[in-house]
Amino acid sequence: MSQLRIALAPLAELELDSPLHCAWLDRQGQVSREEFLSLNQLSQSPKQPPLVCFLHPADSLLASIDVPPLPANKTAAAVQCAAQALMLGDGNAMHIAHSPRDEAGQVQIAWAPRERLLRLGQLLKHSGLNLRGVYPAAYSLPVLPGTVACRLDGHLLLRDSVQTARVQPLFDEDPGDGLLASGSALHWIGDGAPPNAELPMAEAQRWTGPLPGWGLHGAVQQQNTEHRGWGRALALLALAVAVWVVGLNLYAAREASQGQQLKAHMNQRVKQAFPELPVILNPLQQARQQWAARQKGAADDPAQTFNRLVLQAGSGMPFMAGSVEQLTFAEGALQLRLLSDARRSGTDKDWQSTLAQAGISVTAEDDGWTLRPAGESPSSSTDDDSGAEDE
Repeated sequence: MSQLRIALAPLAELELDSPLHCAWLDRQGQVSREEFLSLNQLSQSPKQPPLVCFLHPADSLLASIDVPPLPANKTAAAVQCAAQALMLGDGNAMHIAHSPRDEAGQVQIAWAPRERLLRLGQLLKHSGLNLRGVYPAAYSLPVLPGTVACRLDGHLLLRDSVQTARVQPLFDEDPGDGLLASGSALHWIGDGAPPNAELPMAEAQRWTGPLPGWGLHGAVQQQNTEHRGWGRALALLALAVAVWVVGLNLYAAREASQGQQLKAHMNQRVKQAFPELPVILNPLQQARQQWAARQKGAADDPAQTFNRLVLQAGSGMPFMAGSVEQLTFAEGALQLRLLSDARRSGTDKDWQSTLAQAGISVTAEDDGWTLRPAGESPSSSTDDDSGAEDE
């Protein structure tokens, strides 16, 4: 994938018309073209790849600190605390980024003024350019065994690994002595190489370094995130409403299904209690009407009471088939006398509950059962009970 890498001017001086050193890398990561262009000029070129910006050396503040093994969130807090001691200004005004902890327990940190990074984001947005990342200046250098170094705008850029780099101001003394004292190989890019350095590499090689897994672009992209805040909130709100509507529909469907089951159960029970009804439309109302009619008819028509009791006994007491020795109807009660070998069967109480729901009262006798409409009791039993109480 091709890349466009830009060396930024100092952030305090950066404008849309500031000339910037730009380098285009091909798919093999080699420089195919270099040119000085401003952000305005870049915006006029169609189909520009995302920008990889490298800060000016004066804005590239880097340090390496030792951090004990900690969880990711606590590592970030430890880096924030350690960085406060390295900053001359207000730490809250700085955007701090850091690398992962390496095997030696070191973490590379970088910081830059938050307001200047936000202004960089505004300039890029005004130009219509897409940002891929922002890194300190030294991270443009390649990674080789040893240390890679070059001079840039009065600073010495050094890169030791993919995650580790340094930026040092240059003074009058030769920087090579201190670098070679470490014993590692020194690869120099461009002019001004120390005498004992490796053969100098071409100036264009300073653009070809691999990008680290961290950078300072979080603050630059923060403004776009803030502008997207309302859109994201509205999207989340719409999602919540959709979930609520789906849940409400599922709840309504479940309640409707339970209502249909309850209605079918009620129709079944009413049909069982009042088999003479041809169709069940309103089970509660029809049951009340049939109950009132039966109560009135039972008092006025013994034949209707007899038919009702026999019908309910036949449907609610199926175990009685072939077991009845004598059937007697007197005073609105139906007495069933059972055969001697069948008197101890039918002890299940479920059928009694079914008859009770149909409005039939069942009384156990020594030789069978007595059925009568619910709410009525034999006068003899009442008289006996009253007499017993009187005695």
